[in-house]
Amino acid sequence: MNEKLVDRIEENPKYQELISKRNSFSLKLGIFVLVMFYSYIVIVAFNKEIFATKVAEGYITTIGFPIALAILVISFITTLIYVKRANSEFEALINDIKKDVRDLI
Repeated sequence: MNEKLVDRIEENPKYQELISKRNSFSLKLGIFVLVMFYSYIVIVAFNKEIFATKVAEGYITTIGFPIALAILVISFITTLIYVKRANSEFEALINDIKKDVRDLI
């Protein structure tokens, strides 16, 4: 790859902004999802009785199943949130960076 192009991209303030925003957002979403998953596992490991509670009288389903389903749905939603932001804000910054270095391509 062209070293001059790489240097110019890395020196671009929009590139620094993109890296900063993307890393910060990814880290926050990642920590949120990991805390959610590990909390579920820790509760299963140390206090099974919470998830063994029946949803209501006469139902076979315990409270653990809807909570696990909610975790999966929330994980899917966090992925959608990231993709939406990547396709709007991050993509706009990438296009601006491309315009700034177009003469070297």
